[in-house]
Amino acid sequence: MDRRKNRAGLSVQVLLICQLLAVGMLTACSSGRVVFTTGFGRDEVFRIGSRVCTTAEIMVYLTNAQNQYESVYGSEIWSVSHEGMGLEESLKENILAKAAQIKAMSLMAESKGVELNPVEERHVKSAAEEYFGSLSDREKELMGVDLAAVQRMYTEYALADKVYQYIIQDINPEISDDEARTITVQHILFRTSTVDEGGNRAELSESDRRKVYQKASDVRKQAADGVDFLELASRYSEDVTITYSFGKGQIDKTFEETAFSLETGEISQVIETEAGYHIIKCITTFDRAETDANKLMIVEERRREVFGEEYDAFVEPLARQLNTKLWEKITLLEDEAVTTKNFFEIYEKYFSAV
Repeated sequence: MDRRKNRAGLSVQVLLICQLLAVGMLTACSSGRVVFTTGFGRDEVFRIGSRVCTTAEIMVYLTNAQNQYESVYGSEIWSVSHEGMGLEESLKENILAKAAQIKAMSLMAESKGVELNPVEERHVKSAAEEYFGSLSDREKELMGVDLAAVQRMYTEYALADKVYQYIIQDINPEISDDEARTITVQHILFRTSTVDEGGNRAELSESDRRKVYQKASDVRKQAADGVDFLELASRYSEDVTITYSFGKGQIDKTFEETAFSLETGEISQVIETEAGYHIIKCITTFDRAETDANKLMIVEERRREVFGEEYDAFVEPLARQLNTKLWEKITLLEDEAVTTKNFFEIYEKYFSAV
């Protein structure tokens, strides 16, 4: 059975969802594309600094990601392409970047004296034995993996995770309600541009814009006179979404400033953004659940920024070399007996409470 046969109905939207699907890897930031070179060992895919990545390691990452995708979307997903690149090639590029990142972060851990403690080393050994033991002989053969390779992968992944935590440890996790405050609004949008079938945007003429503004003003008057806002939005808004919850810095500045200036139940005047004319009604000036969720997002963003700056400075001088001939030969496995997809689940099992 060809695991990449064509199937009608698979869309670019599916591809974009798949590209964002988490495969269990660290996502603090990505390493740059490695440069081309020669002079590698038989199974060396790339080198970064003093670290080497083998074919077996790439195949474990790639095969686990492949089977995660297929468990959600089916094997037909590999027929999708986007901007001239198939999903298989996109996945390979993602795996290459993530594998290089893990190698670089393990080097970073070494440079900072970050090591696994005896308990973590035992977890690595147990995780490696469990994952390797879960593989069939066929899977071991096709991925070319042995227990030593799996243990090395878990060791480097644990070091990458640990050095990330080491670098972000001093970031204050406390965010005030005011900084993270999230509000909920409804709005009615009247667009001032059109988009043709090719996705090209064209602004309305000045006279047409005046007509749109007058229509918005008339609807705003109806809302102010007591006509149900949601009913008006359902009838007139040119945005498929009527209700939005957001915090500061997450939306168009004019829209944000107007929305945050309203009291609960208050309706704005007609305002203009790049999208068009809006009428905004404040549903709540403080959403507890959304605000708490936004606090977590703000903290994580700060952590990514702090780590990213230090990581980029560390990686920049490292030599990065790719074995292009070997890399181009690596493909997805087209064997229904290969079902492994729990490499990172097993890692989390042993390290989530560490």
